[in-house]
Amino acid sequence: MYNFVTMKIETYIAQLLYRYQCVTVPGFGAFLTETQSAQLNESTNSFFPPKKMVSFNSQIKNNDGLLANHIAHTEKTSYGFAVSAIAFEILNWTKALEEDGILHLKNIGEIRLNNDNKLVFSPNQQNNYLTTSFGLTPFVSPLVKRENFEKEIQRIEKKEPVQLYADQERKSSNSYLKYAAIFVLGLGITGSIGYPLYQQQIANQTLIVEGTVQKKVQNKIQEATFLIQNPLPAVTLSVDTSKTETAEKTMPYHIIAGAFRSEQNAKKAYNELIKNGYEARMLPENKHGLFPVLYGSYATMTEAEKAQREIRKAENPDAWILIENL
Repeated sequence: MYNFVTMKIETYIAQLLYRYQCVTVPGFGAFLTETQSAQLNESTNSFFPPKKMVSFNSQIKNNDGLLANHIAHTEKTSYGFAVSAIAFEILNWTKALEEDGILHLKNIGEIRLNNDNKLVFSPNQQNNYLTTSFGLTPFVSPLVKRENFEKEIQRIEKKEPVQLYADQERKSSNSYLKYAAIFVLGLGITGSIGYPLYQQQIANQTLIVEGTVQKKVQNKIQEATFLIQNPLPAVTLSVDTSKTETAEKTMPYHIIAGAFRSEQNAKKAYNELIKNGYEARMLPENKHGLFPVLYGSYATMTEAEKAQREIRKAENPDAWILIENL
């Protein structure tokens, strides 16, 4: 037979408190649990995790079978023996209270007799029966000192008049809105009158752009300088200037092969183009001190563009068209 003396039923009570809200000890009372949320003690800056608070009610004494069944299952004994073991342990508890005035229940708390001979329970604060808080322990956070930050904010506020700046921004914004409204109103009034003037302005700008493009084309000649090593000996050519002027007038679209500062190099390039089958030409020195060499000249832009595509594909990808003033 099991020895009643060695059985400590508070161990089984503690096991059941993890799973149940009420564990009754037949003939003595019931231990109750209530979930409490996380707590903050502002005076000590301490934080406590959620937990199950344990209380005791001496009025609930009826046997619900929970504790006895748990003991019988754990100890592999009969239900009747478990009930007898609980009753024997209650006798020991009562004796301890009568002799010492206090009963220590491990991991649960302490029970005392007050002046009215009633049981008063003090729970063990170190043990948490809430399984979801397993591993969480109380901790103390250091106090955050805000004094320095508050002084810094006051210093900045004195140094930077924030409200005045905001008022100035608001006034500036209102001024922009006022001028924008006047501008929109002016557009509405002058819309019918200004549209023809607008079209004339676009036409004038188009002429300016076209003139700028031609000017850039002329400047490209003076920027293109070709250096040829070991130039050929000078070759004297007789050029009929009357025929050249006539050709320039009738064929104003020229495909430029290069522009040379050295006449000797220009003649060398000209001879190379003639050798390769091009109807090449070499123009006289221009106002920039360069000697332009042409792949050929054409009467229409269509012919010049066609020839340019062929030259770029077979000979020179950078060949470009110069349009003489008609």
